Amino acid sequence: MTAERIQRAYEAVRTRLLDERNAAGHWRGELASSALSTATAISALCETARQRRDPTAWQDLIENGCGWLDRHQNDDGGWGDTVKSLSNISTTMLCHAVLVAVSGQRSATSHDLAGHPGPPISAAAPTKTSDPSTLNSATDRAQEYVDRAGGVPALVARYGKDKTFSVPILTHCALAGLVDWRQITPLPFELACVPARFYKTVRLPVVSYALPALIAIGQVRHHFAPTWNPVTRVLRNRAIEPSLKVLARIQPPNGGFLEATPLTSFVTMSLAAKGLVDHPVVRRGVDFIINSVRPDGSWPIDTNLATWVTTLSVNALGDDLPEESRLPILKWLLDQQYSEVHPYTNADPGGWAWTDLPGGVPDADDTPGAILAILELSRELRVESPERSRQPSGVGRQASKVGQSEIPPGVMTGTSNANARHQELIERVDAAIATGVDWLLGLQNRDGGFPTFCRGWGTLPFDRSSPDITAHCLRAMGSLHHPAAMRRMIESGEIVDGAEHPDPQSARQQMRQLRLAMDFLMSTQRRDGSWLPLWFGNQHGAHDENPTYGTAKVVHMLNEFGANETPRTQSGMGWLRSNQNSDGGWGAGPGTPSSVEETALAVEALLDDPHAVDHVVRGLNWLMDRVEAGTIAEPAPIGFYFAKLWYFERLYPLIFAVSCLRRAVQRVNAGS
Repeated sequence: MTAERIQRAYEAVRTRLLDERNAAGHWRGELASSALSTATAISALCETARQRRDPTAWQDLIENGCGWLDRHQNDDGGWGDTVKSLSNISTTMLCHAVLVAVSGQRSATSHDLAGHPGPPISAAAPTKTSDPSTLNSATDRAQEYVDRAGGVPALVARYGKDKTFSVPILTHCALAGLVDWRQITPLPFELACVPARFYKTVRLPVVSYALPALIAIGQVRHHFAPTWNPVTRVLRNRAIEPSLKVLARIQPPNGGFLEATPLTSFVTMSLAAKGLVDHPVVRRGVDFIINSVRPDGSWPIDTNLATWVTTLSVNALGDDLPEESRLPILKWLLDQQYSEVHPYTNADPGGWAWTDLPGGVPDADDTPGAILAILELSRELRVESPERSRQPSGVGRQASKVGQSEIPPGVMTGTSNANARHQELIERVDAAIATGVDWLLGLQNRDGGFPTFCRGWGTLPFDRSSPDITAHCLRAMGSLHHPAAMRRMIESGEIVDGAEHPDPQSARQQMRQLRLAMDFLMSTQRRDGSWLPLWFGNQHGAHDENPTYGTAKVVHMLNEFGANETPRTQSGMGWLRSNQNSDGGWGAGPGTPSSVEETALAVEALLDDPHAVDHVVRGLNWLMDRVEAGTIAEPAPIGFYFAKLWYFERLYPLIFAVSCLRRAVQRVNAGS
């Protein structure tokens, strides 16, 4: 390994990443096509067409989608969430059900997925396909997979007490006549009628972002199988219209809840099945589904992660991001900060979502990513303005509303007018960062950690605090404090005087909250030194977990503040060292296939570890081999799109490789 080879590899991946920018100068990325999304989209269109008594509606979309499912069925008869995923019971049940509905293959004497005689089919009339025999074969093979996997009991066991996905999947199957409605747990959709501030008090049986599913699926279950309890039945009957108004209010103007095809499809098929085909929610949902289909007939799991991949790219490239992109991206990010209470999660102003599209929801992973990117993009502005050259404090500067003033194009001139616009831009950046920090601090849970969307909503895994998100928040907010102060806080828990801030009292209070976040990270470190993330996993790892991602993210944050010698950091680094594969790369743990994403993350985290020189060299060689072979951009399905639903993002390997190799070049140039 030579310095020249590292430099060449970095320049190659940097060029590829920069070439992925769109005409506006930022990144959009591309999410994997999804069998799960495709199955639910077809089902929503079929059910709506059936209720409209128009069997020819969206015929091409339905046929093309079924053809895509047929072509991407795994050899074992099942489907995974992506074309790179292993088969699982959830996605296979969805695909099997929609193929049954479309082909009309189910007979009156067949049995449901639990082995009982099934109810009358409630799906669309049989659909013409280019090769019906092939479709029937795919359906039969899928049935065999579902039988082997355990059917409904296996699905319910997979999600446990979290009804967020088991109930929608079973509803989808019930609409195809494969599951009896009484097998589906009723959802208390009437709770959606209580004020949003009480949602966390009533302990909803679904996660915070699944409110649309609670309403729509709860209603269709009540429609086909109302409760025997007369009081509850009356209560739910009276809650139908008010909860539908809530659903219509929180639906984005483009129809896509969370920009997610599965969630939007579940809502659409449920309301259509109870006859509400002309309801505005259904019409907008169908429009979103139609507008989201891809040329090959598939649907992605979500429209895009444009904000997320852009902030990741900016933070990976640092000052190697070309000048012509910096101001446009800065403006684009500033314009995305939420300036009003979000109608969906009732979140306060100040956060950022994963996308610039209307279905986004502010969260505690994209918000610190945006803060870090804005800090990076605004550094040169402060150099040009000596009186404001310090870092923004992000403390005690609560902004009531994020401004939407235009950023002046081009390079700032020396005129007084240009200086005024320059100063206005810096003030806008400061206000955005301060509001973002306040938003994050308001989200912090009692355990000191940070959840994704809503503070204290519930006990379900995807509403709890998580180490990866908490580390990201610490990295962003800690960047606004002196590195020495952060290091002392991490190493000893000591809160130093915040005299360098305009509001020292607020600075000390923020440091106290950051110390609570550090306490959470220390309490969640496992005995072997690793941390587990929330939004990333590995289908080859034990329990689908990805300690490589979680550990690398926490260790990277600790290294940023010079705390690489603490026992906890050393323990995390030790776990990474001991879990390197024999080929030099990293997967999620011993025996799991190496990936670009996991290898880049692990190597970057170990660059500050003097005990990991050999590990780093082997890891860099693994990455550079793939750069030179042209396979560095091969993505792995390590992303969790909510619980146990997988995705891959085409830009992840390039972004993570750029970040790792850029830091490696810096270390080599510094002689370390």
